[in-house]
Amino acid sequence: MMQRQPGITQTSPTIRHGPAIRGRAGLIGGLAALSGILFGLDTGVMSGALDLITQEFILSDFQREALVAVMLLGAAIGVLCAAWLSHAWGRKRTLVLTAGLFVIGPLLCAEASSFHMLMLARMLLGLATGATTFVTPLYIAEIADSGRRGAMILGYQIMISLGLLSAFVSDGLFSYFGVWRWMLGIVGFPGLVFMMGVLFLPPSPRWLLAQGRERDARRVLIELRGLPRLVVAERNAIMAQLAARRDGIGSFVNDPNCRRAMWLAVGLQTAQQFSGINAVLYYAPHIIGLAGYGQKVQVWGPVGIGIINLLSTFVALNCVDRIGRRPMLIGGFAVMAVAMAALAVAFGSGTGMAPVPGMRLLMGASMLLFVAAFAFSAGPLAWLLCAEILPLRGREFGMACSTCANWIANMLVSITFLTGLEVLGAGRVIWGYATLNGLFMLLAIRFVPETRGMTLEQIESELMRGTPLRALGRLARQGR
Repeated sequence: MMQRQPGITQTSPTIRHGPAIRGRAGLIGGLAALSGILFGLDTGVMSGALDLITQEFILSDFQREALVAVMLLGAAIGVLCAAWLSHAWGRKRTLVLTAGLFVIGPLLCAEASSFHMLMLARMLLGLATGATTFVTPLYIAEIADSGRRGAMILGYQIMISLGLLSAFVSDGLFSYFGVWRWMLGIVGFPGLVFMMGVLFLPPSPRWLLAQGRERDARRVLIELRGLPRLVVAERNAIMAQLAARRDGIGSFVNDPNCRRAMWLAVGLQTAQQFSGINAVLYYAPHIIGLAGYGQKVQVWGPVGIGIINLLSTFVALNCVDRIGRRPMLIGGFAVMAVAMAALAVAFGSGTGMAPVPGMRLLMGASMLLFVAAFAFSAGPLAWLLCAEILPLRGREFGMACSTCANWIANMLVSITFLTGLEVLGAGRVIWGYATLNGLFMLLAIRFVPETRGMTLEQIESELMRGTPLRALGRLARQGR
């Protein structure tokens, strides 16, 4: 399950805006954030549809895994394509193309007459999903005023969680009719609404200035900010940022400080996925069935998971600037390790396919605790920390690499989970994820900094001076 998304370029000096000029940018950013619902829908809908598709096309476990993983492979490719397209075509045009794929992909899924055609349709949806994880937060960050940029991007994360919950509810309702084509195809309707809305979005003023279209950029900035006196200051800030980014990819090739920031970003994204979250989300009905629950719980259990995920995300957004990134991430990995260990113990108490009744409650509680801990920590914080620690020079390149790593890790988890259950057994596989989460907790203690309350300029300044990753921000906080 994908969570907090890439592309943040929150680097300009704070320019304060009065309440009279906040509505237009907020409305535009909210419309762009609707793509998060589509992302959540396309990610979660396969959970309920997979068993029905298996029955119709008579799929093996490997084919089931491939049907899930092909979308994730497409997403990894989509991120790289979006990184180029958003630079060459602009953020808005890339969003329009992505919206079109969100319409075509579900319709092709609904009309698929064979397993291979369904694989192709899911690949197209993967391209759209990967692209939107890059370009939507990038666009929102560039049209939002600096005082609300973080909140608007966090709203995108809420949309993803809401889309995931909607997918689980939709699957539950359509399961009574056994119509997996409607489960997959109905996503095209919100895709069409999003495509119609995105046509009216203005281009990114940052992209316009990068293309030398200063008159168009000024017009858009006036539309977004409302007061012409603010436009000059923001235009100057953007031009300074663009000048600082001219060395791009070369920064990561030639500068060891940039490289260590990118390796931490890649590590965070990989740890997020190898925590096992998408094994739980994609195959929730299968795991619930292994736990010995009946068909009704298998259908509606994922809805409970979606509710916990959404509520925990709200809690995380309210705590991140009070508790801090580092303790939340370390604590989250610790709780996820405990939850996975409890789930493994519960599976080990029975035959693996029909656990003793007294352990079913432990299994259900462990899954919900794991999802809650993920949504409170690694889910949003991996994306947030990546956006904060990557230096301004070449940040888009670094975000593209780390996001691509996220989708590849997601694919590896998804394409091996069912096979692992068959070959090793549920207990051993889940113990493996418990061990990985314990390892990630230790790595977070060793490398993850606390960036709460720091500007991006302060973080980058300390990084480029060679300050150890874990110590970033320590001097700034001691000086307060």
